[in-house]
Amino acid sequence: MNGFMQWFKGRNKLKRWMLVIIIGVLLMCYGTAEILVLKEMSFNELAKIIITFVIGVVAIVLGLVYINKRTLEILIESTDDRMNDKDNVNIKSLIFNKKVYEKGPNIVVIGGGTGLNTVLTGLKKYTDNITAIVTISDYGEAKTESREELQTMPLNDVIDSMISLSNYGEQISKLFNYKFADGKLKNLTFSDIYFSAMKNVNNDFSDSIIKSNEVLNIVGKVIPVTLDEMNITAELDNGYIVTEKSKIPEVVYEKVTKINRIYLNPTNCRPASGVLEAIRNADCIIIGPGSLYTNVIPNLLVNGVAKAIKEATALKVYISNIMTEPGQTDEYSVSDHLNAIIEHCGKGIVDYCIYDTGEIVPEFIKRYNLEGQDLVYPDVDKIKGITFLQRNLSMITNGCIRHDPELVAESIIGLICDDLKYQDKQNDPQYLMLNNKLKEDKRINKIKRQMEKDKEKGKRYNKDVHKRNSKFSSKYSERIESIKQSDEMIKIKEQKMKKEDKKLNKMDNQNQNSQEDEEVLNFRREYERTMKQPINAIDKKNKNSIPKSQRGRRKKTPQEIREEMLKKLK
Repeated sequence: MNGFMQWFKGRNKLKRWMLVIIIGVLLMCYGTAEILVLKEMSFNELAKIIITFVIGVVAIVLGLVYINKRTLEILIESTDDRMNDKDNVNIKSLIFNKKVYEKGPNIVVIGGGTGLNTVLTGLKKYTDNITAIVTISDYGEAKTESREELQTMPLNDVIDSMISLSNYGEQISKLFNYKFADGKLKNLTFSDIYFSAMKNVNNDFSDSIIKSNEVLNIVGKVIPVTLDEMNITAELDNGYIVTEKSKIPEVVYEKVTKINRIYLNPTNCRPASGVLEAIRNADCIIIGPGSLYTNVIPNLLVNGVAKAIKEATALKVYISNIMTEPGQTDEYSVSDHLNAIIEHCGKGIVDYCIYDTGEIVPEFIKRYNLEGQDLVYPDVDKIKGITFLQRNLSMITNGCIRHDPELVAESIIGLICDDLKYQDKQNDPQYLMLNNKLKEDKRINKIKRQMEKDKEKGKRYNKDVHKRNSKFSSKYSERIESIKQSDEMIKIKEQKMKKEDKKLNKMDNQNQNSQEDEEVLNFRREYERTMKQPINAIDKKNKNSIPKSQRGRRKKTPQEIREEMLKKLK
C-alpha cells in the first residue's frame, strides 16, 4: 500500500497527467450522453459533440504518453546514483543507464594536482572507463609524522584523484584526511593506515592501489605513474640546479631566471604496472591542465610513457592552463607550454590543444597581476601540426579563476563525438550515447546558468528595491563590483607596504640611536640613584670628591648638584 501511495507524491509529477486522463474520459462521456439524449441534432450541436470527442481523445492520449514518460524518469532517478540534478531529468536521460556508461570511451588522464582532479570530476559523468595516471613526486620533502611512522609513499595526488572519481567524494575526503587525536594512533592519518594495511594484505603496493579502486567503488581507476622514488630536478637558464620540487619557484624568483629543463633523479624510473597498457588501449589521452614543470612533464619523463603515447592510436589532447604560474611559467603563452612539452618528449605527443577563450572580467585578471600572474596568451599560429580548439573553459569561484569541470568535459566529449562522426560512426551506440548526453547536458547547464543569473538579478533587485538603476549599472554591475573589490585589495596592499616601511624606518632609527640610548640610560640611572640618596649623603659624597687643594673653596649645595644633573639629562 505504501508503494502504491508513493505514486501520488507531489515530487513524482504524476497526478497532473492522471487529471488530464480523467478530464478526457469525462469529455468523451459527455459527448456520448449528448448523442443518446438528443432526438434531433443541428449542425452546431453536431460540431459541439465532435469537438468534445476530439478534445477528450487528445487529453487521454497525452495523459497516457506523459504518464509513461514520467514513469521512466522516476525509474532512472531511483536507480542511478550519479545524477546530481534530478530536477532536470527527462526521457533523454535514459542515457544515464549504468550499462551504457560501461560502453563509454576509454579515456586516460595524465597529470597531478587540482587540474587533473577538475578533468576527472567532469568526465566521470560520461563514462566509467577512466584511468587517472598520477604523479608521485613529493620525495625529498619533509615527511609527516604519520608517513614517517608507517613508512608510506607520498600519495596525496593519488588520494585526491580517488576522491574526485568517487560518487561520495565528501565523505571519503573526510575519512582519508582524518587525523587521530589521542590513543595509540595519535597523529596518524587514516589514509596512511589504510594504504599501509592494503600493502600488507596484497604484498604489492601497486596492486593495493588498483584494488582500492574496487574497495572504494570509484568510477574508473587511479594508477601512480611510477612506484620508484621520483625526485624532480630543475636546471635553470643560468646553470643553477634545484633539487627540491617545492623550492623551484622560489629559486627561479631569487635568481631572476627561467627553467631551462627538468629531469628525474634517478633517470631510469620504471612505469607502474598497468600504466603503459592503459595508454595503449585508450580512445583519448588527456594531458594537463596543471603545473607544467612539476605535475605534467614529470609523468611524461618516466621510461616508456612518452613513447607509448606517441605510438597510441588515441586522440592526444593537451588542456592549456588559463593563467601563468609564478616561478614556473612566467610570461608563457600557449605555444611556450607546448614547446616545453615537445622539447622534453619530442613531437607527436599532442594532436589537439584546447585553450580558453580568455573572456574573463579584466578586474579578476588585475588581481592575479598583483600576484605576478597573467592570462596565457593564445599565440596558436606559432606551432604547426597541432589542431587548436578555442573553448569556454573558465569559471570564477570565490574570486579565483578556475577550469570548469563540466565545460572541460563537454569540450573533450565533443571532440570525441566529432572524431566518431568523421569515422562515419553516427549509428554507433557510443556516439549516440555521448552525443545525446552532451546535448542534454548543454541544455541543462544553459538553464542552470540562466537561473543563476536570474537569482543574482533578483538579489540585486531586492537589495536596491528603492533605487532606480540605469541601464549601464544594471548591465555592468558585476564588473563594477569586481572593480571595487580590486581597488580594495590594492588599498590593503598599499597599507601593508606603508606599515612595513614604517617598521623598517623605526628599526633604522633604533640602530642609529642605540649608542646614544645607552649613554642616556646610564646617566638616568646615575641621576635616579643620586635623587634617592639623602641630602647629607650627597654632601658627604660631594665633600669627599673635592681635592684637598680645593676644599677651602665654596662647596656646591645639593640643590645645585641636582639642577646640574637635570640640565645634563635634558
